Amino acid sequence: MTTHTPKNQPNDDTPSERIEKVVAELGEDEVVARATALIAGLNAGEEFLLAVGGRHAQGILDGAPPLYWPEVWGARTFLYVWNDSAIPAVLAGLGNQAWRVREMSAKVVARRELAYPAEVAALAEDEVARVRAQAARALGEIGTADEIDVLRALLKDPEIEVRREAGGALKKLRAKLPAEPQKPAGEEAPAES
Repeated sequence: MTTHTPKNQPNDDTPSERIEKVVAELGEDEVVARATALIAGLNAGEEFLLAVGGRHAQGILDGAPPLYWPEVWGARTFLYVWNDSAIPAVLAGLGNQAWRVREMSAKVVARRELAYPAEVAALAEDEVARVRAQAARALGEIGTADEIDVLRALLKDPEIEVRREAGGALKKLRAKLPAEPQKPAGEEAPAES
């Protein structure tokens, strides 16, 4: 198999540099469409795979098993280029069988401030600590009062990184929410009849 690097796509560039270059070549809408295809497990073209996956993508093109990497790279692309047509793919990524895709999709939800806290909150019970930690982080960005109990539960997670992220997210979320009205001292709530 003949291997090559797409025009202006050195494999050693950072993901943001590679994606910036492929956007200059293909345009934002085409990059989003191809990244959407990748996260769905579809072929988006060898050159595009190299652009978003860099040096590691070459191994896949040379015959290594792709595992979940193209889907991760598709999701990661949305950290750098975006339009709302990607929302369904990112939400589907939250439920992907590969934990790295779930984690990256939660990062995208946080970065793009997508208002899907219930979908992210479902990841608070993920079997993988890194996914739970990223879910907590995302809830700090997009959560509502409804997710406070989810974050409180994560404060008791067996993994310190999850607890740390949950604590930071809870603090951030509480700072964004309106303060609960305080009752004057000595005033009690009326008794329910």
